[in-house]
Amino acid sequence: MANITIYSSNYCPFCFRAKQLLQYKQADFSEILVDGNHALRQEMMEKSGRHTVPQIWIGDRHVGGCDDLFALENAGELDALLASN
Repeated sequence: MANITIYSSNYCPFCFRAKQLLQYKQADFSEILVDGNHALRQEMMEKSGRHTVPQIWIGDRHVGGCDDLFALENAGELDALLASN
């Protein structure tokens, strides 16, 4: 199973949906909460080039946010990505 990292917030419905999908896929992930932590949010922005949460990495691949994760699922590509990393 892939090494998955998700930068998220406790107050973000998109973060909740992304984590639900990963849990449904039985994919373990490391969650980095950026709530109130400017340094972690800055780290996320530097790595992703984006300022919104969630930001998701599967292995070394930056997937993007919740919509991007669901687009992979809808295209039938998520399972292979999860298995290959």
